[in-house]
Amino acid sequence: MMASKKYWIIVLLFSVFSFPLSVSRAQLLYEISGNSSKQKSYLLATNRLVDMQFLDTIPNVFKCFSRCKTVLTEFAMQDYEAIAALRQAALLPDSVKLSDFYTEEQYRFIDNCLRVQVGMGLDKLCRMKPSYLTEMLRAELFKQWLGYDEQRSMETFFEAVAAERDIPVLGLDDIGETMYMLFDREPFEWQCKELLKAAEYPENEVKQERTIKAMYLDGRLADIAFQVEGPDNTTTLSYSDYQVYCARNQQWVKRLRPHLADGACFITLNAIFLGGEKGLIQQLKAAGYRVRPVNRGITIKLKK
Repeated sequence: MMASKKYWIIVLLFSVFSFPLSVSRAQLLYEISGNSSKQKSYLLATNRLVDMQFLDTIPNVFKCFSRCKTVLTEFAMQDYEAIAALRQAALLPDSVKLSDFYTEEQYRFIDNCLRVQVGMGLDKLCRMKPSYLTEMLRAELFKQWLGYDEQRSMETFFEAVAAERDIPVLGLDDIGETMYMLFDREPFEWQCKELLKAAEYPENEVKQERTIKAMYLDGRLADIAFQVEGPDNTTTLSYSDYQVYCARNQQWVKRLRPHLADGACFITLNAIFLGGEKGLIQQLKAAGYRVRPVNRGITIKLKK
């Protein structure tokens, strides 16, 4: 990480910002205890479209982080060898041609969409898997319409700070599982359909993420789960994805057990995995843990 990034990460951790909201009642930070845990651990719901400034509106989040000796997340983005492996996994096999899965008109349409939104066409991107191209397209749409800035996203903030402080950052998925989740959990033909859908109906992708972000800021984790699994969802983040997340939550509870037994863990995960009857919070409760909001009953008045 460059020195300039190191500077602003440390500065942001100890500075106080105002966030342009009137009142926050969101419950986004949870305490995990019980089940023979030696110390309390903490679970923070995140949203990648939310700026890291928002962390200053979550009471006690930095205090809880300072008590922890390990950071756990979906995938440890500080593992640069793993990131290199992911980039390689995003490539299509030499025997597969993306153009074989579309009509000429569809292929030209996707090419033009990528040129307009991403700045590169299929002449340069045709060796990438459709799921990769879909996420690339979605990210650019979110930057344009929702103000997404990956350098200022709250989602990886604590991972970066932990790395600066030599605090271990561990992924709940290993590299093989991460590659599967990103590139292979859906059949290739379905990935191709999803890419075309995102190119044809970008407004649906933006509307979905705007709605999820609003729910996140209100702390409505269960509503986020229903937004994804609900029958009206026609976006690329769909019911089938939610089913995969639910099954993975069960595995995550098992992998969290030794860390929660030792305690002092700071778990930071996208809110989409946490709410609902099959979300991680309910799975932890079902496994015998006590999970409750750190800031229950607190209402925070924010500066405009």
